[in-house]
Amino acid sequence: MTHLIMNLINRDQLPDNMGLWMFLSVGAVSLFVIFIPLVSWIDSRRKEREAFYKADTMRRLAEGSGEGAKAALQLMREEERIKRVKTLEGIKIGGLVNLGAGIGIMIFLRSITGGGSSSPYLCGLIPGLVGVALLVYAMFMAAPVE
Repeated sequence: MTHLIMNLINRDQLPDNMGLWMFLSVGAVSLFVIFIPLVSWIDSRRKEREAFYKADTMRRLAEGSGEGAKAALQLMREEERIKRVKTLEGIKIGGLVNLGAGIGIMIFLRSITGGGSSSPYLCGLIPGLVGVALLVYAMFMAAPVE
């Protein structure tokens, strides 16, 4: 595509990297103007459809009989419990990733500075301590899942 556009324009008047610039410009516009909004619209439609089917199923269960209402309520509780478990597990994984990144940054910066008097390797404490905070919250402070 860039080759076709470059053939239509007089090449003597353009800088050498104009083709790359045009390619990156078209790519950025297509990414931010077309692709990201399209993906978010498709995702919101999927979530809306899931919520509609879930609400319809719950309504049918609740209208069925006394046992149906109990089953619907139990199903809702179970879904909420699973959601909380997944959230806590995600926080634990995020904490471990941050802790690992912090340790890795500390090792990397320590090795490139050669252990001199300067201490930029302590910058690795920032993600490391964020990871520790996430793990402490997930393990000790978050409400337990029944």
